[in-house]
Amino acid sequence: MIHDIVVGSLIVIGTFFLTVGTIGLLRLPNVYNRMHATSKPTTLGTAAVFLAGFVHFGPGNEGLTALIGIAFLFLTVPTGSHMIARAAERIGIPFLGSVTWPDETQVVREPPERADGRPDDE
Repeated sequence: MIHDIVVGSLIVIGTFFLTVGTIGLLRLPNVYNRMHATSKPTTLGTAAVFLAGFVHFGPGNEGLTALIGIAFLFLTVPTGSHMIARAAERIGIPFLGSVTWPDETQVVREPPERADGRPDDE
């Protein structure tokens, strides 16, 4: 009885987070927000469903597979999100709503000259 309640609760929690992630993917405006919506809630949702499988099947073969699935999920999803953000930044998609800091791809201005015409770095 308690076993079924725990499994059902984990599936409901997992489904909630997966639904929130899907709605975020469809509704959010840019790639960075969508990336966040697909990584954070869906990781928690899928982990909850895997955990429900572990609780249901126990520590045997199927339960161990669920735990390994959780481990791979927590290793691969952050890496994939980082790669998506990095690719978006490299192709020039602006990150709206934040202060932009200069990086190595932007042109660096020459230092101003002194009154006598020599550069400041001498």
